[in-house]
Amino acid sequence: MTMTAMRSWDGLLAVLRWTSMAVLMFMMASICYDAIMRYVFTAPTSWSLEINSFLLVYLAVIGAAEAQRHDAHIRITYFKDKLPRRLRGAIDLATGLLGLAFCAILVWRGGIMALQALEYGERVSSSLGTPMVYPYALLPIGFAALGLQFLIDALAAVPRLAGAADEEKTR
Repeated sequence: MTMTAMRSWDGLLAVLRWTSMAVLMFMMASICYDAIMRYVFTAPTSWSLEINSFLLVYLAVIGAAEAQRHDAHIRITYFKDKLPRRLRGAIDLATGLLGLAFCAILVWRGGIMALQALEYGERVSSSLGTPMVYPYALLPIGFAALGLQFLIDALAAVPRLAGAADEEKTR
């Protein structure tokens, strides 16, 4: 990957990270507001649960690429750490390619779902009536970002495979 592309990717992830923090702060404030209105004034909000449910989806799918970038997903590496370096590189390459394929399917199907929601004017059956295209659109956006990160991880694994092969030749 070129340095410019990686810098751009880091910049995009930084924007997503900051928007995720802002979303989390909004969720905290709106849930506290709803709890106070519900239990102190006996006047619950009609929008808080719906909005926060959609924002929780945002946090899950948008934050996945950032977590993958920093290798922060939960994993058990006990057996992988005991494998030879070349085999670990092959596993990293396969993981990146399989993750990319999985994300491509979710981008494709999520895009179809969002377009159908837009075409048919689907809305949540609540007093707020949020158009479903917005929460559905989060799926292809988030999984596209995660898929790009899997692609970057797969490309980073290729030199490790070649380096491991070169290392074995020099022995």
